Amino acid sequence: MNIYPKVCNICGGKVEYIENKLIYGKSYGSGYAYRCTSCGAYVGTHKPRPKEALGLLADKEMRDWKMKCHDIFDSLWKGRKRQSAKRNMCYVWLAKQLDIPLSECHFGYFDLETLKHAYEILRLAKQKGAVLKELQ
Repeated sequence: MNIYPKVCNICGGKVEYIENKLIYGKSYGSGYAYRCTSCGAYVGTHKPRPKEALGLLADKEMRDWKMKCHDIFDSLWKGRKRQSAKRNMCYVWLAKQLDIPLSECHFGYFDLETLKHAYEILRLAKQKGAVLKELQ
């Protein structure tokens, strides 16, 4: 993944580095983002390293899928004892399910196809209680 994007991963358009208040109406986090000048897809940056993108540029559809994935994923570990450890275990489990390295298992790094795949894995696992059993 390119943490300093110059070309949009969605449409191939030119990417600009901007103050994120141009997207959100006010400044959040690092105060900066990358935005495609063609399709408008964007991604925020890390607060301590404001030039480093948090993942791939995302359009509305991708952002919606990220939220859907996080809704299920977060329900698997939030509110449990040893939350941080449970969260890490969930990422290890999901990386195995997706057959990707743990270092690449972050919703911000997933393209649309991978987001949809991750959502289906999470949805089915939650339905069956599969992940929850492994985390007990």
